[in-house]
Amino acid sequence: MKRKSLAALLGTLFLACGAAQADEGPVPAGVPHLDHVWVIMMENQPFSAEVGNPDVPFINQLAKTANVAANYYGVGHPSLTNYLEVVGGSNFGVRSDNMPDWHNASCVPNIVSGIPNLDVAAPAGQPTVICPIHGSGVDAETPAIDYVNEVYPVGSGVPGNPATGSWDLDGKVGFAAAPTVGKTIAEQLMAAGKTWKSYQENLPAGGADRVNYSDGVFVNGNDSGSLLSSPTPAGTMVQLYAAKHDPFVYFRDIQEGPAIRNIVGFDGTQGLYADLRSGRVPNFSFIAPNQCNDQHGRGNAGADCTGAALMYRGDVAVNKLVQAIQSSPAWRDGRNAIVITWDENDYGVAEPNRVLTMVINNHPGPRVVDNTFYDHFSLLRTLEGGFGLPCLNHACDASSTVMASLFGGRAGHDRDGDRR
Repeated sequence: MKRKSLAALLGTLFLACGAAQADEGPVPAGVPHLDHVWVIMMENQPFSAEVGNPDVPFINQLAKTANVAANYYGVGHPSLTNYLEVVGGSNFGVRSDNMPDWHNASCVPNIVSGIPNLDVAAPAGQPTVICPIHGSGVDAETPAIDYVNEVYPVGSGVPGNPATGSWDLDGKVGFAAAPTVGKTIAEQLMAAGKTWKSYQENLPAGGADRVNYSDGVFVNGNDSGSLLSSPTPAGTMVQLYAAKHDPFVYFRDIQEGPAIRNIVGFDGTQGLYADLRSGRVPNFSFIAPNQCNDQHGRGNAGADCTGAALMYRGDVAVNKLVQAIQSSPAWRDGRNAIVITWDENDYGVAEPNRVLTMVINNHPGPRVVDNTFYDHFSLLRTLEGGFGLPCLNHACDASSTVMASLFGGRAGHDRDGDRR
């Protein structure tokens, strides 16, 4: 309880001071210049569920040939929190998978109110939807062991450490609530004159605006609002696209501006595969396969979206994406990298929140297996360094180290060139 009280006090102090400290830091050093990066975000599988698993042959082949971050961790639970941290260096006060409060100009963002949006039942008067993120303030604490949010009860059969808590990282490292500015690498890239896209499989043709989930045709539930003579019952639609896997839609400037058009699907004239074929790709590509292809799974999607079949589907999806990227004219244009990572381990086994993370470079160099402690903040810091952008939020923490060796830089070196 003392820790929670301290976090609340810090939040009050930061708000009282106007949160002027919440901003970008220096450009991280030690990372080679990067022209194009494709980040493929997979779902909910621990390191041990991938490496050595015969149901994922391509991923295992990559793990033997690509550069591997062998001690890399998600930062908390559930999914959305990790997606926000990869692109923004903060949970922004969001520790839930709740949907955006689309275009609400009167609500108060969690970083400004200092009240986290949690997966547990919201207090009376607190909304469950997430106010569009903007402004400055403080994010939510990420304790080493969480006893409040995303916790399984004793006797549930779900591992914890101890039984009533859950690991947010490795069970030892946590993050106190900290000054935060409501922006992502997307805004940084645009400010620097660079480009980005979020590629979301099964995004409907109309785009991402006001879409919480979709099967690629219908959105946000059943099709009772359509012209069909026999609408399908609510709850039967397979949620292939989900806003919780599309972190950029939670930010006010993306919702309200032309940048919402930077969120596209895999197919179509503006989609992922068309861009790759043409070679006209953004500097930063964030790629989210659908919830049957990212190894997340959907209970109403049939037998091939669960168990061993789900794992194999994810393996096939990664294979297809990597081959499409490496076949693109853009792959040979400049210094480029593909990053394949998982958002969290979803408590699948009795181990901390360790996930497999691999980097494929288009330039020659010896293969690297790096056992340095890294997390999603490390990845953001590394991408910012490679693109010449300032570090953002927790990516500026002294404990956040660039993953230089995986991108062809010097292992264990950061902005000051000193080994950490």
